[in-house]
Amino acid sequence: MEIHVVQQGETLQSIAGYYGITEEMLILDNGLENTYSLVEGQALVIAIPEVVYTVEEGDSLTGIAEAFNISTMQLLMNNPFLSDRKYIYPGETIIISYNKKGNITLHGNTTPSIDKSVLTKTLPYLTYLSIVNYTATREGDIISYSDDSQIIEIIKSYGVVPLLLLTTLTITGKANIVNEIDLLLNPDFQNSYIQNLLSILRIKGYRGVNISFQYINVSNIQYYNSFFTLITERLNSEGYLVFVTVDPNLSNIGADASFERVDYSILDQLSQNIIFMNYQWATNVNPPTPIISINDLEVFLNYINTIITPEKIIIGIPTIGYDWELPFLPGLSNINVLSYDGAINLASTYGAKIEFDALSQTPFFRYTSGDAQHIVWFIDARSINAALSLVVNFNLHGSGIWNINIYNPQLWLVINSQFNIVKLQVD
Repeated sequence: MEIHVVQQGETLQSIAGYYGITEEMLILDNGLENTYSLVEGQALVIAIPEVVYTVEEGDSLTGIAEAFNISTMQLLMNNPFLSDRKYIYPGETIIISYNKKGNITLHGNTTPSIDKSVLTKTLPYLTYLSIVNYTATREGDIISYSDDSQIIEIIKSYGVVPLLLLTTLTITGKANIVNEIDLLLNPDFQNSYIQNLLSILRIKGYRGVNISFQYINVSNIQYYNSFFTLITERLNSEGYLVFVTVDPNLSNIGADASFERVDYSILDQLSQNIIFMNYQWATNVNPPTPIISINDLEVFLNYINTIITPEKIIIGIPTIGYDWELPFLPGLSNINVLSYDGAINLASTYGAKIEFDALSQTPFFRYTSGDAQHIVWFIDARSINAALSLVVNFNLHGSGIWNINIYNPQLWLVINSQFNIVKLQVD
């Protein structure tokens, strides 16, 4: 797998010719919407298959999979366009395998409102999927926003383990620290919370829970430890998995990463896996900054690896970008959320050159609309690959994607062309 950064004057034809692939493959693999004008600085993924097969009359996916001793799920991973199709046709090229370098566990987050075609195209790449649909209240009640019964059954049919994501945040990411504090300090609320949680897990058919803690710091970690001990003891005794998602509150002062040196060892001992992830919601009030910083994440991992088993750590990768109006004025400046395609199309529309920040390993660009200047930070294949390198270098359990509601072909190609995605037995 290679990542090509578009230079001025390059075209799809010239890039495809350089790598000895077809323009169609380049377009399909990268999900290119604008095939007439590439953006200078745009990253393109070049993944050359190890084995390919040309479909013949009478072939079926099951038959092809059996002939090459692979699963139909692997065919769907290698050929995501097949998820939208009922049939294959003679003459089509099917990718059988890539030359991979190891295994990886992938965790995703989504909501019940995800488009079903996006869901079914994405599920082959996942080991676990957490459903964002529940909020814990201060009294120990649990609010549900949508019917998630159907999505749970679809998830399990693809061999993915469904997890109930439970947080004190609302479905739109609105914080409520009072709710979380009350739960931590009131044993009656905690018992009610656990009973309600068990009831939902049984009725809905979830295989486990992913508890999200947003406000952990050095002074309150003991309360989180006590609360989490109660949860894991009750849920594990009934056969449920218990994950924990922690926001490490990474920030940056100059070139230095900043975070609290919290001892997460108890959470690590109790949970099946611990996910370190900063949620990126549709709303954002922060000043312009990289969406993720690989440098900061590496500094954090150097610390956390001294107190947590690396094989249990999952690190998060965001999938969206933000467009800030400048000069940035807190509470006044417009900040818009963008998908990867949205960021590329915006750069193309305004003729912007995409630059790359070497420290954070993330792309950005500037443009002017009317009288207003803007800066856009997002992530691309280079950012994703850098995060995956951390997984390998630190011998971590895997990576988590926030969130999967918008399909990003580059994201899955970078992962799938290099790693075998772990699949578990789901009853």
